[in-house]
Amino acid sequence: KPRGMHSTMSDDRGRPCVGDLVEHRVRGNKKLFHVGRLDADTEGLLLLTNDGELAHRLMHPSYEVPKTYVATVIGTVPRGLGKKLRAGVELDDGPAHVDDFAVVDTVPGKTMVRVTLHEGRNRIVRRLLASVDFPVQELVRTDIGTVSLGDQRPGSIRALSRKEVGELYQAVGL
Repeated sequence: KPRGMHSTMSDDRGRPCVGDLVEHRVRGNKKLFHVGRLDADTEGLLLLTNDGELAHRLMHPSYEVPKTYVATVIGTVPRGLGKKLRAGVELDDGPAHVDDFAVVDTVPGKTMVRVTLHEGRNRIVRRLLASVDFPVQELVRTDIGTVSLGDQRPGSIRALSRKEVGELYQAVGL
């Protein structure tokens, strides 16, 4: 999903949405469900399926399907931040924690981090990092379960392999 696009199949306010991408490239399949949402400012992997139960289970935190994001934050991340985020922080809608955290790269004034978690509350990655004083400048979801974005460009679409589909079903017990 490109930045600036909404994670809906249609938008009554005429804003650009995922349905616009699919409409031009996937003919005849109007009943698609998106797996999770990405806010308009976030890019990255968005799965679309015609299996509503699969979509539900992939999104529901009880199935613990990991979602991985790469975030560019302002500042230099100190040692120990990952431990703090794994232990959990209190957000306005309850406690939240990451499953994994790693520093990917550092440049003066910015740090690129990889965050993995299995829940999908609204803007959870942005809120988690802001709560520890590292506001997100850019955010990209790179993985859902074993499916990876790879080198796909924003707005591009590809069909999953049989292996990838099988792994998603297996991950949620279907």
